[in-house]
Amino acid sequence: MTTLVTLHIADNVATLTLNNGKVNAISHQVIDEFNQALDLAEQNKAVVVITGQPGMLSAGYDLNVMRESMAAAMQLVEKGSTLARRLLSFPFPVVVACSGHAVAKGAFLLLAADYRIGVEGPFKIGLNEVAIGMTMHHAGVELARGRLAPVFFNRTVILAEMMSPVDAVTAGFLDKVVSLDAFIPTTAAIAQMLTKLDMKSHYQTKLKARAELLTVLDQSILKDRDSSL
Repeated sequence: MTTLVTLHIADNVATLTLNNGKVNAISHQVIDEFNQALDLAEQNKAVVVITGQPGMLSAGYDLNVMRESMAAAMQLVEKGSTLARRLLSFPFPVVVACSGHAVAKGAFLLLAADYRIGVEGPFKIGLNEVAIGMTMHHAGVELARGRLAPVFFNRTVILAEMMSPVDAVTAGFLDKVVSLDAFIPTTAAIAQMLTKLDMKSHYQTKLKARAELLTVLDQSILKDRDSSL
């Protein structure tokens, strides 16, 4: 079986790279390998950096699974929502180095991270579910509500507006956009800066700051599960 998530740990930073075809589809195998990599990062007390291939973080869930049946789709969505919940409450800082497009679940990865770095270019970032005939799941709505700037929430969730990396900073998907040449060194510098945090204080403060969102997400994941039965 081909490995779809590679892990490299060095200098207290664990870099997880998604590599699942042209669009970096998020499948059951990707999520399983993602969690295994997070387990190792946690054991090594490492800052996590998540990235994709040049030009593509991820275009979302594996459409072969999503089109199989409602039950199959919601099983994958629940697994992905649980991953997002884990990232939001991870004991160590989580950075996403958005290497290009980030659509649907790719954009939700951005919303689940602590620091998000984008790269300049003709890339699209956003939640396109309603544009492709999918009703947004409860957990997705609440994650977007919790992390996006309020003025962009309706435009993103209800109207499926896609945006450039620069506009994605204003909306709340990204924290910083840099040139392609600066992308890797900037990501490395920020990750190293985060290794200097007091990790116990970071974790406890993260849980306090996100307590309400995490509770709502737990409730929403259960709602989504019930809707698939």
